[in-house]
Amino acid sequence: MYAVIETGGKQYQVKTGDEIFIEKLDVNAEDTVTFDKVLAVGTDNGIKTGAPYVDGASVTAKVIKNGKGRKITVFTYKPKKSCKRKMGHRQPYTKVVIEAVNA
Repeated sequence: MYAVIETGGKQYQVKTGDEIFIEKLDVNAEDTVTFDKVLAVGTDNGIKTGAPYVDGASVTAKVIKNGKGRKITVFTYKPKKSCKRKMGHRQPYTKVVIEAVNA
């Protein structure tokens, strides 16, 4: 059984036991999170899609950790104007492991 969930403006296809990195949530490590925005649920009988969400479906996940991704370098410049700027960015994330898909 799998589900397609929406969180942080993105969609993820998950099943029990998956570890995924999602946009940072305001939760602590070892907490339990429930995702109610389930777009589709796939079972042995077929696929059940919602309009826009499936009624009564949810996905339960356990938070492993919060962290930051690798640093990327952002460099902007304007040619022939001696104007340049160098910045770095580290995207925050939350790592979760999917415990159950409730359909």
